[in-house]
Amino acid sequence: MIGFIGGSGVYKLDDLESVVERKIDTPFGDPSDVFICGCIGGQDVCFLPRHGRGHHLLPSEINHRANVYGFKSLGVERLISISAVGSLREELRPRDIVLPDQYFDRTKKSDEHTFFGNGIVAHVSFAQPGCPALRDFIQRIATETVVAQQKDIRVTDGGTYVNIEGPAFSTKAESNVYRQLGFDIIGMTSLAEAKLSKEAEMCYQAIAMVTDYDCWHEFEEDVTVDMVIEHLRANTAVAQAIIRTLGSKLPDHTKCACQQALAGAIFTDVTAMPPGVREALKPIISKYIS
Repeated sequence: MIGFIGGSGVYKLDDLESVVERKIDTPFGDPSDVFICGCIGGQDVCFLPRHGRGHHLLPSEINHRANVYGFKSLGVERLISISAVGSLREELRPRDIVLPDQYFDRTKKSDEHTFFGNGIVAHVSFAQPGCPALRDFIQRIATETVVAQQKDIRVTDGGTYVNIEGPAFSTKAESNVYRQLGFDIIGMTSLAEAKLSKEAEMCYQAIAMVTDYDCWHEFEEDVTVDMVIEHLRANTAVAQAIIRTLGSKLPDHTKCACQQALAGAIFTDVTAMPPGVREALKPIISKYIS
């Protein structure tokens, strides 16, 4: 099953058939909204609006653990997110698409970016935050989509996403430092999803839709909500077309290193695990504690 997380501007899937809403209770609290499940092109799909329908959650208010846990509980194996981002590079223009392969954490909530703790310790490898195979496929589909629509949109394979906490956009000083450090795009949400998806052994890839030049660009306006919304509206149609094609063409899930991300990562002996915590994490760790 494929999971889609909709970011700013993407609050539903246009082509979803046989729709069923699923409310998932998790040990970590409530997800952003109910999960919208159905089919696209014969493929089982689940969708969740990251900020909730109506966009009522700040980036720092999103319960990423509940969101990813919910997808895992529903049987999702590959999770694809749509995210609005700012560009830190001249060549990454508003309305372009970036498929990040690296992240840099500037949040203050790393304790909420893991399922572990409270008596169970695990240290997962995060050298490759996303799934290379999934990213390669998305890059091909996204490129074919923008070419077919005759859009002047560049699709960039790879790049570093610096994750700030928000909700305010960057200062110019911060934006220029991020550029000097070699980061490519800036956003407020994707890092936690990538970390938690890795622990949940799901393939993950963000489709980052550029909406602005943050505030570093000398000849462009500083980022505003109106500017972001204008580009979001244009990006949304492209994002829906990409999702529609991915839903119908993404091949069946085969063996992938993402499915073994927790192998050797759990340090705590099974006999020392608190029973309640062990039960709560069953969808995540069951194959390693039987």
